[in-house]
Amino acid sequence: MTQTSTAGPDTPSQSEPSWGGPGRARRALRTVTVVSCVPYLSLKIAWVAGSRIGIPEGSSLLDHRVGMAVANGLSVLLDSAVIVLALLLTRPWGLRVPAWLLAFPMWVATGLLTPIMTGYPMQLLVRLLGGAEPEAAGAGREPFLDEWVFGVVYTGFIVQGLALGTLFVLYARDRWAHLWRGRVRELSAGPVGAAQRATAVAAAVLTLFPLTTHLVWACGGTAGLSAGRIADRSGDFRVLEAMYVVYLLCTVAGAWMLAFRRGRDLPVAVPLALGWAGSGAVACWGGWMSLAGLGGGDDVADRPTGLMNLTYSVQMIVGVLVVTLGAYFFAERSAAAGPPRRTA
Repeated sequence: MTQTSTAGPDTPSQSEPSWGGPGRARRALRTVTVVSCVPYLSLKIAWVAGSRIGIPEGSSLLDHRVGMAVANGLSVLLDSAVIVLALLLTRPWGLRVPAWLLAFPMWVATGLLTPIMTGYPMQLLVRLLGGAEPEAAGAGREPFLDEWVFGVVYTGFIVQGLALGTLFVLYARDRWAHLWRGRVRELSAGPVGAAQRATAVAAAVLTLFPLTTHLVWACGGTAGLSAGRIADRSGDFRVLEAMYVVYLLCTVAGAWMLAFRRGRDLPVAVPLALGWAGSGAVACWGGWMSLAGLGGGDDVADRPTGLMNLTYSVQMIVGVLVVTLGAYFFAERSAAAGPPRRTA
């Protein structure tokens, strides 16, 4: 079987990226990313070492020191991975890393940071409008962290997300831009088209369940919530639940456009971005909430209910289905592009 040098819109030509150094802008972004990790890592390491900085007396965190140390140790590893990613995206050896070895941790980072980057500013807006006070049932409950901790940590996360996300976009443009060129209408059915459509349909059907529960909770419903969560409900909680609805819709929309070629005039990058960010948010935060539920402590009121756990589990499945669809899409486009050619 011979190959021609002509490539259509769905079989873009591929070239191996050249490296001329990270440049001043990328070096600055790398520095910003690393520095923005320092406050969070410092707090977590201090807590692992036994410090109570930022933890008020009576906090439930002080009741489970072993579980807190384990959770904080895991958090240190996750945020340290951001530093490794910043180096990988700006060093020559980073271009030789296998695609999957970079894509997976970047997908996880996107999934964990996106809800914070969008949700925290919305929460601040709600607070300015006076909608963040907990209901009367939870007014007497002790806060588990001082308020300043959230400001320091979440601001750092937002800076991390912006800097690391920009570095990844620049890196991906250099290495894989040929894989998302063109418009949705130019995409061919491909050999795995039927599998992509089946995956998109499965994801859409499964999404109905977590979409409904998060929408009910965002609108003030309490069905399926634990007693502790009901007591702590405020504008912040409703904002996060509303954002989950948005992430789920983005996830399904991205998968549907790729699988069924909807939004024909849109650039291919649009459904890919929706599926990437949405699937990461619902899958990674579903996983994080499920893990947090395993260490719910001795207070039954604070343990997630069966409906809450089921919601998190199903949204994890939805996210994994959609990111798998995206992985097959990239594999198909990469195979159609042929082996890389070195650029002069």
